[in-house]
Amino acid sequence: MTLDEKLAQLVGYWVDQGGEVVAPMQGEMATSGHYEEATAHGLGHLTRVYGTRPVDPVERAAWLWGEQRRLVRETRLGIPALVHEECLTGLAAWKAATFPTPLAWGASFDPGLVAEMGAAIGTSMRTLGIHQGLAPVLDVIRDPRWGRVDECIAEDPYVVGTIGTAYVQGLQSEGVHATLKHFVGYSASRAGRNHAPVHAGPREIADVLLPPFEMAVLDGGVRSVMNSYAEIDGIPVAADPTYLTGVLRDLWGFDGVVVSDYFTVAFLEVMHAVAADRGEAASLALAAGIDVELPTGDAYTGPLAEKVRAGLVDEALVDRAVLRALAQKEELGLLDARFDDAPPTAVDLDPAGHRDVARRLAEESLVLLTNDGTLPLLPGDGPAPSRVAVIGPNADRAEALMGCYSFANHVLAHHPDHEIGIEIPTVVEALRDELRGAAPGTVVEHAPGCAVEGEDRSGFEDAAALAARSDVAVVVLGDQAGLFGRGTVGEGNDVESLDLPGVQRELVEAVAATGTPVVVVLLTGRPYAVDWAVGGPGAPRAVVQSFFPGEEGGRAIAGVLSGRVAPSGRLPVSMPRSAGAQPYSYLHPVLGGPSEVTSTDSTPLLPFGHGLTYTTFERTALTVDAEVLAGDAFSATVQVTNTGERAGTDVVQLYARDVVGSVTRPVAQLLGYARVDLDPGESVVVRLDVPTARLAFSDRSMVRVVEPGEVELWVGPSCAEKETTASLTITGPLHEVTLADARTVRTEVLRTTEAALGR
Repeated sequence: MTLDEKLAQLVGYWVDQGGEVVAPMQGEMATSGHYEEATAHGLGHLTRVYGTRPVDPVERAAWLWGEQRRLVRETRLGIPALVHEECLTGLAAWKAATFPTPLAWGASFDPGLVAEMGAAIGTSMRTLGIHQGLAPVLDVIRDPRWGRVDECIAEDPYVVGTIGTAYVQGLQSEGVHATLKHFVGYSASRAGRNHAPVHAGPREIADVLLPPFEMAVLDGGVRSVMNSYAEIDGIPVAADPTYLTGVLRDLWGFDGVVVSDYFTVAFLEVMHAVAADRGEAASLALAAGIDVELPTGDAYTGPLAEKVRAGLVDEALVDRAVLRALAQKEELGLLDARFDDAPPTAVDLDPAGHRDVARRLAEESLVLLTNDGTLPLLPGDGPAPSRVAVIGPNADRAEALMGCYSFANHVLAHHPDHEIGIEIPTVVEALRDELRGAAPGTVVEHAPGCAVEGEDRSGFEDAAALAARSDVAVVVLGDQAGLFGRGTVGEGNDVESLDLPGVQRELVEAVAATGTPVVVVLLTGRPYAVDWAVGGPGAPRAVVQSFFPGEEGGRAIAGVLSGRVAPSGRLPVSMPRSAGAQPYSYLHPVLGGPSEVTSTDSTPLLPFGHGLTYTTFERTALTVDAEVLAGDAFSATVQVTNTGERAGTDVVQLYARDVVGSVTRPVAQLLGYARVDLDPGESVVVRLDVPTARLAFSDRSMVRVVEPGEVELWVGPSCAEKETTASLTITGPLHEVTLADARTVRTEVLRTTEAALGR
C-alpha cells in the first residue's frame, strides 16, 4: 500500500455534511474536500449516510450499494468502506424504531432486555449495510447538570458496566460492531459543562470511571472504542497514550479499533491548543492510539502525510493503525465483499418485534416516586374517574418521549416539514385509548398550560378550568431534548439550575389550587430538584418519573397510570436536592454526606435505587458466609415476599460498606441486583454469588486490591434503607486483583412455597 492508500483507510467521509449541525462545531470544521478526490485511494468509513438527514432507507441503500461497488471496482485496492451510524436509542435513521434512552435502561435494571434491544437494533443496521454503531455510552453520571445525562445509564459503575455490556453483546450478536463512548472521563467535567476540563484524581478514574469500559472490553468483547473529548489534569485524552494504549491495549488486551469522536483530532489544535496545526494534532492522536479519524479526514490525510514524508512522524505508527483498521474490515467480511448482491428493496425498520421490546423496556423503566393511593387510576375495587384532565407541555408531544440522539430530536428538528415516520402515540393519546378501553365513557381532555421553556402563563387559566371540572389531573412536565441550545437537555445543553425549565412548577401549583387531585408525570433526560412535588402540604398525590421512554413510552405511561402495568423501575441516579449540592454520588465517603462540620446538606431528595410499586415487598433473612478469603467469592441469600394484594416486580439490591479501609471508602456500594416477579403472597429466596473483587479498590500505591477486614451488607428498597443486614469478614492476605478475577455477580431466584418456609 502506498502512504496515500494507507491514510485513506484511516479516515471517514461525511457525504451529507454541510447543512444541519449534529456534531460539536460542525459548521466551523473543514471537510475532506471533494468526495471523488477524497476517495481516489479508497476510504475507511462512510459517515452517517442514513442518519444525517431524512432519506428513504430503500433509496439510500441503493445508493450505498452502488458506492461500495465503485470503491471495489474503481480503486486500486478494491476495499469497501465501513459504514457507521449512531444507534444510542435505536438506529438514528428516518422511519427506524426509537427505543428508550440509556437512563431508562438503567432504571429498568434489566440487562437481558437491553441485550434484546441491542440485537433488534443490530438487525436493522445489518439489513441496511451498516457495520458499526456509535454506542453505548459508558460514562458514569457524576453531575446531573451535564446535558448528556440522558445518554448515560447510571451513577453506579456496576450498573453502567452490566447493562452497557449487555447492549454490546446484543448489538454484536447481529454482526454489527459496538463502539464504547467516551473513553474516559468525559462525564466528570467541571460544573457539568460539556467539554470542560476534568480534574478527577487517578483513584476516581480507576475505581469509578474505568470499570464499565473494562467490563465491556473483557466480558463483552467490544470491537471498537471512541475517545473522550475531555482533558484530564491538563492533558487531552485524545493525545494521551496512558489510556488509549496503556490501559486499553497493554493492560486489558483490547485488539479492536479506536475511532476519534467527531473532530477530536482537529480539536487538539483549535480547542485544546496542544498542537500548532492539523499535522501536529494528527501525530499526537496517532501516537496516543487513535486509529481512525472521524467524521472526516481533516488531519489524517494531507497534514499527516506531510509529517510522515518529512520524517517527523514514523510511518510505523500509520502501519499500526492501518493493520487494525483492515483487521476490523476483515472481521466484518468487507475485504472479500464485492456487493454483487442486490440492495434491500423493502425495509421495515420498526417491525412489531422491535415495538414489543420498546414497550417492555419502557414499562420496566418507569419509576413511581411517590403515591398516596391515587394511582392506579383504575384500582379494580373502586370506581374509575369519569373525567380525566391531561395537562402540561409534554402531554401531547411525541418529541417529548425521545432523547437527544433519537432521529426525531437529533435530525428531524432541522426538517420540520418531514413527519417522524413511525407511530409514536403521545401520553394523552395513549391514556385516552387506555381508559376508554378499560372504562368506557371516561372523558379525557387536554390543555397544554404552558410550553417547556419560556415565561408564558397565558394557558394557566384554561388548564385550571379543565382541572376543576375533572376528577383527576395528570400533569405531564419535563424536557425537550436537543443539541447545542436547541432544547433543555442533551449534548451542549448544560444547566446551572436543576429547577424544571420555564414556568412548569407554577403550572402544577395553579392546577393543584383547584383542589382536584394531581398526578405529575416527569418526562425528562435528567433528574430534577422537585422537592415541592415529593411530600409535604400541597404536593401532588403521585409522581411518576420517566426518562425519555421512546416510541412506546406513551402507552407505557398510560399502562402504569391505569394500573394495567405495575411500576417496577428504580432510580439509576440520585434525585438531587438542589443544583448547589452537586456534584453528588451515592458512592461518597463519610465526609461526602451530611455532617456536623458543614452547614449544607448533600442528602438527595430520593436515593439511588428508590422506586415504589402497587404492592409491598418484605425483604428478610439476609445471610452470608461468615468468612471468605480475599480473592474468593461469597454467597448471599435473602428472602423476598410480596406482602400486598397485587402482582409486582421487586429489584433486589445488595449493598455493602467496607468498615475500615486503607483509603476512604463509600458509605454504600451496590454489589449486585436482580429483578424478581412475585404474585401476591409469594416468597422467593434470591441467591447472589459475589466475587470479593466487587469490593476492590485502588490502594495508596494505586494497586487494585481486596483488603481483609469487616464488611457490612444489607438489602433494602434503596441504597439508603437497611431492611435486612448481615456482616462478613474477609480473611487472609491482601489480594491483588488481576484480569482473571470475576467482575460480575451471579444471581439465582429459588422459588419456594409458604409450606416450605414453615408458614
